Parts: sequence; structure tokens; C-alpha cells
Amino acid sequence: MTTTAPTFDTSNSLTDHDNPTTNRLRVVFAGTPEFAAISFESLIKQQEALNIEIVAVYTQPDRKAGRGQKLSASAVKEVALANDIAVEQPVTFKKSSAEGLAARQTLRTYQPDVMIVAAYGLILPIGVLETPTHGCLNIHASLLPRWRGAAPIHRALLAGDDETGITIMQMDKGLDTGDMLYKVSESIASDDTAASLHDKMAALGATAISTVLKDLTAYQAQAIAQNDSQANYAEKLVKTEGEVDWSQPAAAIERQIRGLTPWPGAYTFLAGQRVKVLASLPVNTSQQTNKPAGTVISVGRKAILVACGKESDAESSATTLAITHLQFAGGKPMTAEQICHGNQLNDGDQFTSETK
Repeated sequence: MTTTAPTFDTSNSLTDHDNPTTNRLRVVFAGTPEFAAISFESLIKQQEALNIEIVAVYTQPDRKAGRGQKLSASAVKEVALANDIAVEQPVTFKKSSAEGLAARQTLRTYQPDVMIVAAYGLILPIGVLETPTHGCLNIHASLLPRWRGAAPIHRALLAGDDETGITIMQMDKGLDTGDMLYKVSESIASDDTAASLHDKMAALGATAISTVLKDLTAYQAQAIAQNDSQANYAEKLVKTEGEVDWSQPAAAIERQIRGLTPWPGAYTFLAGQRVKVLASLPVNTSQQTNKPAGTVISVGRKAILVACGKESDAESSATTLAITHLQFAGGKPMTAEQICHGNQLNDGDQFTSETK
């Protein structure tokens, strides 16, 4: 793990120990899912050490969830309620609506010095961004400007990036285009999934925002502008991205499986039935085949070997992927060994695309 941050002299900066009468920084936290809740909980525990006071929380309105479709509070709201922190759940901040105007006025009444934003899910207009004295800071799960947008963790995996990280960014009216205050990088392991990388980034984000809040004005004074030419858009995931195209090289399919775990998940079809592809081994480049893409070459106890596409047109043979876990329609997740001992998959079977 490496850190990129401005260096500056803090010998004259005031801390709570230097001046016990220093007013605490009034913080409003805005976030919704577990990723945000990790940073939020961390800040709650460090309020005294960081000389801050979390005066309110903004999070998405309660949503229906589960089979019973009961209203469910966000992860951030649950943390706020457990710590007796005021919760606001506006549906908009647009000044063109009465609801938006009321939400802006409510925010002003909290007199925030800074707003910390992490996966909030609601667009913040310029009028909101300028309300806190020090503006709004975003905890973004990418080494900006690499991945801007809704799904930076997944896109980094799908693209085969060697590393990712957290950027603490000064928010502006653009989409993740603001100046960078602090960056921390983390290597992407060969077995990382979107789930495991999410957890790493959540923990890293909590540490990064605490670091910045220890000397906010100094970090803001030496903020670095992003290079727009290096930016990529991390589009929101859709379910259809999970369908495996076996004509793709094995390395791309292996990244697809990891990058879409746990949602939306990789899947294929066998005799018209959907089969979830849950996990595979790293690609062995020495294992090649001339079988058609999607052909089950062998069903073994350790792995199910499937023919994939060529790495390039210049290659004479195609790549293979060793799948370790599958889930057949209506069944439970199964290991390769369990499948090997059953009769749901055989050598020579063909995985295909969905029949339209």
C-alpha cells in the first residue's frame, strides 16, 4: 500500500491539544451503503481525536427490500440511529422543487463546516456543495482520474488493473472531476473479487478521510487538479453484463467472474437452463485447446475445464478456463468435485448464450 499526498509544514497548525478552546469542526456525513457506513462509524469513534462533531447524517430514503418488500433503512442510517445522530433523507436538493428548497434550508441550519460524502446516491447541486464552509469531500474508491462514476471497484477488476485505491476529492459540479486532496493505493490480488475489494476499499477510505480531517485546510491548500485525459467512466452495472461470452479469452472471463461477484454474478446456459459461474482458478496459459468455445473439455474433481476464445487472431489454439464452483438452476452452489460425482454436467457438454 502506498500513499500519495501533498507535504506541508504543520509545525504552526493548531490542534485540540495546542488550544483546548478550539471549536470542533461541524461535520455532516452523507452516504448510504455499507461502504459509507464503515467510514461513518470510524469518524464517530474518532470525533474527539479529530476535533470534529458529526451534527447530522444524510442518506437515501428507506427502500423496500427482501421477499416481504418491507421498508429497510440504509446501513448508514442504522449507524446514525444507534449513535443518536440526526438523520435527514431528502429525495432531492433541486431548487426547482419545494422539497429541494426545504432540503437546502435544513442543511444550512446545521451550519456545517464540511460535508463528507461516500456513495450517497443523490446528486448534490452547486448550491449544496457551497453550503459548508470547507465544501464537500468525497471518498471515492478509485485512484482518480482512473475510474469516475458509479462502479469504480468493479470496473478496475474487469479491466484487469493491477492496483486501485481511495481518493479524497474536493467535490465540484462535475462527475468525480474535483481536485484531489489525498490518494492511497492498494494492489489488486489475483483472487480479489468485487466483494473482497469492496471491503478493502471501505477500510482504506475510513483511514484516508481521517487523515485529511486531521489537517483539512493544509490538504485543501495543496489540492491537485485531475488530468481529464486519463479519466474513464465506470458505468453502473447491469444484470446482462453477467452473461459469459465464451468466445472471449479465458483471462477476460476470469476477470468477469471475479469482477461481478457477488452481483450481478457471471452466468451461462446449458440446454437452455441458466447456470451461475461462481468461481474459477487463475488462467493457466499452457492449457490450450482447439475445441469450440463453451465446450466442457473435462469434468474433474478439482476443476471443470472449459474452452474459451483465443488471446489474439495470431494464436493457433484457444485458451481454457478451470471453473471450481457452479450453481445449476434451482440448486445450491456446488464444487467441481460435487459436480464430478453427479450427472448434471459431462465431458463434451456445451455452454451457450441465452436463446432469444
